[in-house]
Amino acid sequence: MSRILLSPPHMGDIERQMLLDAFDSNWIAPVGPDIDAFEREFAEVVGVPHAAALSSGTAGLHLALRLLGVGPGDEVIVPTLTFIATAAAVTYVGAKPVLLDSELATWNLDPDLLAEELAAAAKRGKLPAAVIAVDLYGQCADYDRIVPLCEEYGVPLIEDAAEALGATYRGRPAGSFGRIGVFSFNGNKIITTSGGGMLVSRDGDLVARARNLASQARMPVVHYQHEEIGYNYRLSNLLAALGRAQLRSLPDRVRRKREIFAFYRGALADVPGIDFMPIDPAGEPTCWLTCILVDPDEHGMDREKLRLHLDDEGIESRPVWKPLHRQPALADARCEAAPVAEHLFARGLCLPSGSSMTPADLGRVVGAIGAVPKWKTC
Repeated sequence: MSRILLSPPHMGDIERQMLLDAFDSNWIAPVGPDIDAFEREFAEVVGVPHAAALSSGTAGLHLALRLLGVGPGDEVIVPTLTFIATAAAVTYVGAKPVLLDSELATWNLDPDLLAEELAAAAKRGKLPAAVIAVDLYGQCADYDRIVPLCEEYGVPLIEDAAEALGATYRGRPAGSFGRIGVFSFNGNKIITTSGGGMLVSRDGDLVARARNLASQARMPVVHYQHEEIGYNYRLSNLLAALGRAQLRSLPDRVRRKREIFAFYRGALADVPGIDFMPIDPAGEPTCWLTCILVDPDEHGMDREKLRLHLDDEGIESRPVWKPLHRQPALADARCEAAPVAEHLFARGLCLPSGSSMTPADLGRVVGAIGAVPKWKTC
């Protein structure tokens, strides 16, 4: 049997055709009609009027921080339970990430801790230069509380919606809550351009500046004039064509991800020691990855032994994100106690959730989880 992967790209005939059309047009470089169209179509989907197509979501986070004037000596609040790119971008501009714990209700940035940190920073007379909230595994953070807190203290909010394209919170699309929103089109995301990302904002001037910085900050003159240092961050026209094709399938991809989550939750309901990432009733997540918590005393395996058992069965799974305060590369980042993130990392496992999974694939996964060999128990 073939190996079941965690979240592989899901391609179809329309992707092939639109990519070939772009190729045949000879618009190969990071400029062309498909880039312009992708930005317009994407902005419409996420309900934000302006968008800039970039080479990665990480590039989008980097540009977002630079656009907001974040620099050396500044602090930026980041959840500790996320992929390292969120905090790495903070270091690119010379700032320091301040890592906060998650809340159990959504696994996202804890608004209570954010309130405490902002109040303490105001008392010290040095507020953070920005807050980055992450929509983890396709579920929006608690923006009912996070947005007013940022507004109260005058701290700009960046929404890292890399994993949440297609999700909503109170009926609003993910990516529309911050001063700037950032998405990823990495190969494992709901839609992919193989690599790529998008920066969105209601502020057209910010997005225009993002495009300029992403194009080596070249001035609009005939000769090559550069008055500041920019970056080579624009998406190619070929990959934009692929993104446009994928965007047309987004509703189907999201629907399938939610079906997979529902299947796992129903099929594993009676398996001891298995619980699921909670769903906030205020939102509709994409269920980019279905995540479970494994209680070793009840299930018979801890998270890592279950992962290895699945691997033996030809099934890829991964622990939830290792908290950033435990990453050697961020050893100098300030972080208070993070018991929730520690708990989720110790027990959390991401199951195969690709939108192209077949019923047989899903059956193999739940069968492997439910049939734990006794000789492998903890």
